[in-house]
Formats: sequence, C-alpha cells, structure tokens
Amino acid sequence: AVIGATVPTGFEQTAAEEVREKLGSASRISRDRGKIYFEVPARSLPQVHRLRSVDNLFVVVQEFKDYQFEEKKEDALKHLEDLVKKLPWTDPLKVWELNNSLKKKKTKRKKHNLQSPASREKLSEGGEEGGADQNTTNDQEDCAQNPVAVEPTGGQDTETPQGVASRNGVEEEEDHEQADVKVGEQEGSGSGTKAGDSEAGAGEAKVLRFRVTCNRAGDKHSFTSNEAARDFGGAVQEHFQWKADMTNFDVEVLLNIHNNEMVVGIALTEESLHRRNITHFGPTTLRSTLAYGMLRLCDPQPTDIIVDPMCGTGAIPIEGAAEWPNCYHIAGDNSPQAVKRAANNICSLLRKNESKDSSSALGVPLDVIQWDICNLPLRTGSVDIVVTDMPFGKRIGSKKKNWDLYPACLMEMGRICTPGTGRAVLLTQDKKCFAKALSRVGHIWRRAQTVWVNVGGLHAAVYLLRRTTERADEARPFW
Repeated sequence: AVIGATVPTGFEQTAAEEVREKLGSASRISRDRGKIYFEVPARSLPQVHRLRSVDNLFVVVQEFKDYQFEEKKEDALKHLEDLVKKLPWTDPLKVWELNNSLKKKKTKRKKHNLQSPASREKLSEGGEEGGADQNTTNDQEDCAQNPVAVEPTGGQDTETPQGVASRNGVEEEEDHEQADVKVGEQEGSGSGTKAGDSEAGAGEAKVLRFRVTCNRAGDKHSFTSNEAARDFGGAVQEHFQWKADMTNFDVEVLLNIHNNEMVVGIALTEESLHRRNITHFGPTTLRSTLAYGMLRLCDPQPTDIIVDPMCGTGAIPIEGAAEWPNCYHIAGDNSPQAVKRAANNICSLLRKNESKDSSSALGVPLDVIQWDICNLPLRTGSVDIVVTDMPFGKRIGSKKKNWDLYPACLMEMGRICTPGTGRAVLLTQDKKCFAKALSRVGHIWRRAQTVWVNVGGLHAAVYLLRRTTERADEARPFW
C-alpha cells in the first residue's frame, strides 16, 4: 500500500527518518509541505499507526504529479467527476477494511479503561491557567485520544465534526481552502453496495456512509474546495451507491490538490495520532508529534539528562519519557496549576502502562517540579539537553516581557548545560526577540539549525543551539 501521512510542517525530514528506521521504507516528501508518502506491506499497518511523528494517515488511491486542470470551472469539475470511474479503488479499499478490523480490536481492548464520571469531574476543575505554559497549539488541538480519559476538560474547544483543521495537522494558510461538503442532495435511498465494498465482517451487505474532504492550495484553480468536494463526492456516490453523511461516516475520501499536484486517498485515522499522551490540558498544550520532532532534533543518547524548564502540561517530557526511556527527564514550570496538570498527565501515562502489561510495568523516568526558570535548582553543567516551548507572548506572557525573559532564560540554560556537548532545542514565534537575546549570549550558545514550523496558524521557529566551551556566568555560585 502507498501510505500518505500528514506531519507537523517543517518536520517532514524527521518523519521520513522515523519511517526508514522503524518500517525500512523510503519516504518521498511532498512539495505540499506537511506531507510524506511511503510504501509498506499491508500487514505492517499496526506499525504505521505506532509512528510518533505523523498526525493523520491515509491510503493513496492515485497520485497525479502534473494534473492539467481545465480553465473553465464547468470543464474542470466535469473532469473530476469522470475521474472517479477510472481510479483504482479496489486495493485501497481492501487496505481500509484491514485498517478497520485493526481499529475494532483496539476499541475492544480500550473499553475497560474508561474513567468514571466522578474522576472526569475532578479532571475538569481549575478553570483558567496562568504561568509559563506551552504556547503552541491551535484551539482545536486541545483534546486528546487516550485510553484513560476520553472527554476533554472543561472550557476547551474540541474539534468540529468536519475536522477542518485536523487533516493537515495545522491550520490552512490564507490561500489554502478546505471543505467537507454534503454531496448528492438529490440522493435516493442508496440501497446496496458493490460486492466486496461492504464493511469487513458485516455479514450482510451494508450501505456505507461517506464524506469527501477537499484540501486545496494554490491560486490557479477555477473552482473552490466546496465545489470540488461536492462534484467529486456526487460521482463517488453514484459509482459505489454509498450514502453521503457528514458526521457519522464510515469512509472519508480525501481530495488533496496543491497547484498541479493532486492526490486521491482514503483516510485511515479518524482523529489525529498526536492525541496520545495528554489527558489534562492547559490553554496551549503542545501537540505530541511536534514534541517528538523537537526531541529528535537534539539526538538524545542513553543516560542523557533532558530538562524542559517551561513544561506547561508536560507534553515534551512525557513524549520524551515514552520514546527515550533510557534518558532521565525533568519537567518544571513556575505555575502551580501547570505543574499539577503535568503531574496528572504523568499519572495517566503510568496507569496506561500498567493496563498494557501489569507484570512488567515500570515507572516513568520523569520528575516534575515547580521552579523559577531564571533561577533553576540544578547544578552548573549538570544537564545534557534543554528542550522547551518558550512563551510566544500571545496566550501566555507578553512580547514586552519576553525582551527581559529570553536573555535571562538563555543565560540560565547555558549555566546548567554541559559546556562543549550540551544542546538546546527551543520553539518560539517571537523570532525577533529570540534573535536579539541570542546575540547577547553568543559566547555560550551557537545556533546550529533552524526549522520553520506552522503552529496553529502561527509561523514559528525551532532553534537547535549548541553549548560552547565558554564558562557561563553563575547567578548562584553556591550550586
């Protein structure tokens, strides 16, 4: 099967490396940022779902690298309709059925893990959160899939049924459009499906429900995403005799159009895979896939001590402890509410590990502490890696405060990091302030790499810094 995956924009190469390491497959990075494609045997689907760097997965029906769209809208849409009959649907639908049977097994295993209503109520107390929490997800990412607690906490925005922002893992850019359109308003009862297209294990022929989601980027198309989804979907309905349903659908057909590139696919994930470790949310919880990309950038080695001094709800250290258990992770924040939520997320992870295999369940190599980022209770030169999401000054803090906070943070991070080998991976959208702060501490930090990322519609940067051999000024000489 040819699998397409959406990944955090800017971390396509990281995802390609993970696919090569874990599945032995070479990946192709799409010109449309935030997507990679790779081939795997259908039996490897469970391993594909365990990838840490991908948000959503789909099986590719067909890819067109240079599709010539007609200039007139009517002709372009007619061509899309005619295309449906020519596409090789059979194998991708078999992969989709196999994927469904895997999901059913997983759901059965999860049922006994759901939290009681009383403990869910406790989870949602607390209201607004202060302190230096994470500053990066868009509002629609503030809910997660986790066997311990499946309901989002109070006051958070959950994903809309159409999943408008979830498909690319990031909000669309201005010239991007995305639409889920109810097709075939004039549909009949949609009785019967084609042989072999009924859901696996249904026994009798079942009318499948479907929707078409169109992602379109580029300004040279004569049609909108809505129109493409509507007409393409109408042809899909006619071809398979499926029934259109926007919310309770069995099959989601994807139509990804980027300038002259077009990919038709079938979704394999109902919600993004980045919703995995977090059950207790702050207003700006970082997505797990982005946390994984940041950690991987600093190349953790066994026995490394990894610190997140502004951990928020703990997304980075929790991802680190799950994927790099041979390192020791320390999470800290100045907000008591954030520290409490991070601690609760760690407890959820422990319970999840216990439910997997109670005989060999171990603790997680992770501690969480309340502290002051500018005055860390850590010995000079005792830390190998610092990975953190710095305040953007939008939801937490302010851009004005960042002018004092950033240089102080970089100095203190320089003090605790090992000279010569220490490294830091820092995410921020306040690039101007960060560049100024870095120029002030150039004697202890050297910029090695910059990755441009899209975080909830904001253009941010992930900086990889390397610690020089220079000695840092010690604010607290007694450490």
